Amino acid sequence: MEIEINSLLTWLIVGGVAGWLAGVIMKGGGLGLIGNIIVGIIGAFIGGWLLPQLGVSIGSGIVGAIVTATIGAVVLLFILGIVKKA
Repeated sequence: MEIEINSLLTWLIVGGVAGWLAGVIMKGGGLGLIGNIIVGIIGAFIGGWLLPQLGVSIGSGIVGAIVTATIGAVVLLFILGIVKKA
């Protein structure tokens, strides 16, 4: 499987922005560059699965991807916060 450099950069940028936004929304700060990217990419998968299940369509393009990934990342951080407290 070959990944184009543009696709990889897009994933990293969307993941970084979404992770940072989710960190700001959930706890008032970012998680560091690598943490933001990881949370954002995992959040993109969560948001990409969750939103269609709820009948929500954000749209396409880079802005839609960032919004979807941010929503998923917020859900991820919320769940992690609950698990961490338990």
